[in-house]
Amino acid sequence: MGFHGWLSQGLHLGWLALLTVLVGGVTFSVHAAEIEPPTTHVPRCDDFKITGRGDAGPWKKVQWTKMNRRPQGKHDYDTRFKMLYSKTGVYVLFDGTDRRLTATMNEDFLDLWKEDVFECFFWTDTRHPVYFEYEISPLGYELPILVPNFGGKFLGWRPWHYEGERKTLKNVMIDGGPQEANAEIKGWRAEVFFPYELLKPLQNVPPVKGTKWRANFYRVDYDGQQVTGWDWARVGGSFHEYQKFGTLVFD
Repeated sequence: MGFHGWLSQGLHLGWLALLTVLVGGVTFSVHAAEIEPPTTHVPRCDDFKITGRGDAGPWKKVQWTKMNRRPQGKHDYDTRFKMLYSKTGVYVLFDGTDRRLTATMNEDFLDLWKEDVFECFFWTDTRHPVYFEYEISPLGYELPILVPNFGGKFLGWRPWHYEGERKTLKNVMIDGGPQEANAEIKGWRAEVFFPYELLKPLQNVPPVKGTKWRANFYRVDYDGQQVTGWDWARVGGSFHEYQKFGTLVFD
């Protein structure tokens, strides 16, 4: 073959190997971006009291679902949730380890996502780009809004007559410290009941056996002036990428 022939073949094989690696990387990136959104089943239950502890009997029959840390996240905290539904509403239980309660806002309907927060989004009917968003802080303040999202242009609307049977029931429990701004803690848990009356006039509500909703669950933590986010269904730069939400199947 001679030296030049060997060198030529060697260079050819080298470039081929490099191309294979590059193509493999591109294939992996594209494949990773097209990960199938997750699905979880929601058991039915009788109504029960909200305490914040998540120790009611129906919760013991439900497995935790893990949320995954988003890219560039700095904190190694564990984050998870559970969900149930009854004839009157849906229940969500959030739980996460933590080291500091980075929250100072002391009113409902503030920009809670700018401090430590748990969030859930319910897109009950995929025929319409409108979904319910809920945020709760470790101090127990909440932000329930309805979000119309048209081509990425969205804005939250506050519920009207938010009282009586239309109001959420919620409670927060802090582990290892006081429920105070900047307190050192070990973790926190939020338990919330969403009445179907609040979700009106969203379609596909109330759910029955076999009903499917699209949904997502999030957490954001700001300890040490570093931001870490978690999601259940992986979204990109915005939590409002509803086309990427996971699926809830009501049993």
